[in-house]
Amino acid sequence: MKCSMIAFTTLLVFGTATMAAAQDTNEAGAQRVEIGVFPAGGTFFTQGSSGSEASFKNYALGASVTANISRFVGLEGEIGEGIGFKQTIDFSQISVPNLTSPSTFAYNGNVAWYPGGKDHAFVPYVTGGLGGLTIRARDELATFDLTRNTTFLTENFGGGVKWFANRVWGLRADYRYIMVNKSDSADPFFGLNDSRVGHRVYGSVVFTFGQ
Repeated sequence: MKCSMIAFTTLLVFGTATMAAAQDTNEAGAQRVEIGVFPAGGTFFTQGSSGSEASFKNYALGASVTANISRFVGLEGEIGEGIGFKQTIDFSQISVPNLTSPSTFAYNGNVAWYPGGKDHAFVPYVTGGLGGLTIRARDELATFDLTRNTTFLTENFGGGVKWFANRVWGLRADYRYIMVNKSDSADPFFGLNDSRVGHRVYGSVVFTFGQ
């Protein structure tokens, strides 16, 4: 799964780079600073290798700020909230319907690389970095050994495409492969026995300014 996701992201970025190279750099593209808001997305945490911990899904909301330090490189910080909703949760090799997944809070610091440059209408990118993920306890999940909030160290890798209508605003589609490091202080529900994996996708609106 990890190799296939990396291959997909690589093909997406370099396939779109050909389109970016043909754009007029005077009409559209990213400026020095970008502010993004993603009102629609999802995060999917798969079960660990032992199958003893829960898999679940969240709605994903968040915001990001990017400082483009050159035509090809940007530094990005982002925060995001995962909102739990009712679903079937697989836990310890059983499926329990109609449970609300735990909410989460995530933050990341990333480096983005634009293989075709940022000064085009279409800007593909590859990104990766470090951050943290907090899993919040929920009363109805206490029976399944989620009784306290726990924060985990994370790494992420991914990419996507930004499309700029002009030098002011644009749209962004992003995929992220998230690696969650296990913690001895975690509850058995998530991240105690296994390092975990998540997949996040979202669409956002981007505002860009500065020379």
